[in-house]
Amino acid sequence: MNRLVDATSPYLLQHADNPVDWWQWSDEAFAEAKRRDVPVLISVGYAACHWCHVMAHESFENAQVGALMNDNFVSIKVDREERPDVDAVYMTATQAMTGQGGWPMTVFATPDGTPFFCGTYFPRPNFIQLLESVATAWREQREAVLGQGAAVVEAIGGAQAVGGPTAPLDAPLLDAAAAKLASEYDATNGGFGGAPKFPPHMNLLFLLRHHQRTGDPTSLEISRHTAEAMARGGIYDQLAGGFARYSVDAHWTVPHFEKMLYDNALLLRVYTQLWRLTGDPLARRVARDTARFLADELHRPGQGFASALDADTEGVEGLTYAWTPTQLVEALGEEDGRFAADLFTVTDEGTFEHGMSVLRLARDVDDAAPEVRARWQQVVGRLLAARDTRPQPALDDKVVAAWNGLAITALAEFQQVAAGNVSPQDEDANLMDGITIVADGAMRQAAEHLATVHLVDGRLRRVSRDGKVGEPAGVLEDYGCVAEAFCALHQLTGEGRWLTVAGELLDTALARFAAPGGAFYDTADDAERLVARPADPTDNATPSGRSALIAGLVAYSALTGETRYREAAEAALGTVAPIVGQHPRFTGYAAMVGEALLSGPYEIAVVTDDPAGDPLVTAARRHAPPGAVVVAGRPDQPGVPLLADRPLVEGRSAAYVCRGFVCQRPVTSVEELIAELGGQHGHAR
Repeated sequence: MNRLVDATSPYLLQHADNPVDWWQWSDEAFAEAKRRDVPVLISVGYAACHWCHVMAHESFENAQVGALMNDNFVSIKVDREERPDVDAVYMTATQAMTGQGGWPMTVFATPDGTPFFCGTYFPRPNFIQLLESVATAWREQREAVLGQGAAVVEAIGGAQAVGGPTAPLDAPLLDAAAAKLASEYDATNGGFGGAPKFPPHMNLLFLLRHHQRTGDPTSLEISRHTAEAMARGGIYDQLAGGFARYSVDAHWTVPHFEKMLYDNALLLRVYTQLWRLTGDPLARRVARDTARFLADELHRPGQGFASALDADTEGVEGLTYAWTPTQLVEALGEEDGRFAADLFTVTDEGTFEHGMSVLRLARDVDDAAPEVRARWQQVVGRLLAARDTRPQPALDDKVVAAWNGLAITALAEFQQVAAGNVSPQDEDANLMDGITIVADGAMRQAAEHLATVHLVDGRLRRVSRDGKVGEPAGVLEDYGCVAEAFCALHQLTGEGRWLTVAGELLDTALARFAAPGGAFYDTADDAERLVARPADPTDNATPSGRSALIAGLVAYSALTGETRYREAAEAALGTVAPIVGQHPRFTGYAAMVGEALLSGPYEIAVVTDDPAGDPLVTAARRHAPPGAVVVAGRPDQPGVPLLADRPLVEGRSAAYVCRGFVCQRPVTSVEELIAELGGQHGHAR
């Protein structure tokens, strides 16, 4: 009996017809293993995962494999995105046993959940042999199996320990982190490390803030070069916008094709801030088109943002996206086909499989002559129309709270930078206006969905699908990312209710997730007990729960003036600081928030009757120092602490600038405001 048919997870539903007696993660599954005296097989993956699909087709859809699993194990299927706590514990075990991790993850455990053998993808012959060997060992060498399990639990308990060394996250430490990143930088291709190469979005957010605070030109150049290399590479969809999860090579040419919500949210922030700080036209275009991708491709009407587009189309990687020169000619005609092949580096040899090429932008077209840009855009539109007739990748349409929080924050920042920075004379003014309107609507719907569907009895739930909330409880990253998002939305809209809910989420996190020494666990004190309580301080594909919560605490403290939230943030940053100094590539989000604290963060309140069009508001957002909060509206607007007791000055709009709760006199001119903000450079156009 397969028990996945009622799952809310699209990944679990993909396995509902397997000949495996799958269980969802539950107490009942482990009780059944105990009753039968058999081990548990825990298979962890996610819907957009290519190798998860491969193992499913090879093994889980095979009758012989299904019979072996059913006879000898209780098999549990877990969506890592729905249960990041389960994933974290068993990934730590997998890494402890094998030295590496990844998905699909395959774990054999005792009926109490203790892992004793772990691995990732296994081809079918190897998997069959493994199933037989583990079943035999369980029957004939039980003591050795249990001993190995105890050793693994001890190892993962140490790996997830809290209460380690602490240090202040001060300027010398952040300077050292930026210098270490510079030493590890790939000056040829951009980014860090070799193949596979992942977009280093959180490191770039840190480096952009570091540059703004210190003026360091290297930090800006690393960010600019990496952003350009990614945007011109195959990892970026040159037709529809949006970034793939990673590049299989070191130079961004061939992507692993799934597009994740969290990557695109974080990269939208990178390109938005690069546009704000430099006015770079490529950054402007990529920010605009990434916002459009989120709103058009991932937003679910009336709900939040979907999790991902699949890596595969009809079981084939890249089927939707790759081209040959002949296909370009068929879609565009001879002359434009040759133009597109040259512009997008599509060759007879190909850069991908079977002579196909992934589109890359060979030249900088953002600064090209108007007629070249017009031809490029016309070709893009026709190619996209042709591509739309191809089979399309599946959508993982579950809504994850934390990732939706990241998307809301990114879109709120994009809206702030775009507002007032597009003139009617700009050639794409209508396009930019249209995208900002649609993106604003998607962002607000997602926020409403989180606040009304995911918030149940004052506690966050992790996932929803088709408007129905799932059972898994929110983890620390959910509380942190959603609180930060609601703080961003409060700044954009001037509505007090978003700040109120952000405070309630932070209070719950402080009460339920706190660990010794200022640290935080990833699961609440009343959450399901696993073999270890995860508490990972490092930023990986997404911000760690700890970093996300720190970001929310800092923003909320600046917006309300309540210092206890800042004190909690500083204590938590102290637990991450030793890692920032040694491994800055895995602490980008924490370092980014550390830059905000060093900068102030500034608190900027603009009292005005026209928050949407006042030049003071535009200047505040354009020139805001790292991590600054900016609020605009009428004096004493209810629910907006930064506007309290701050009147107009002689009937005119005024900006009140504070730093660390110490305020300057109000100013009424843009020039005075820029001077008070330290002459911070902002060039968004």
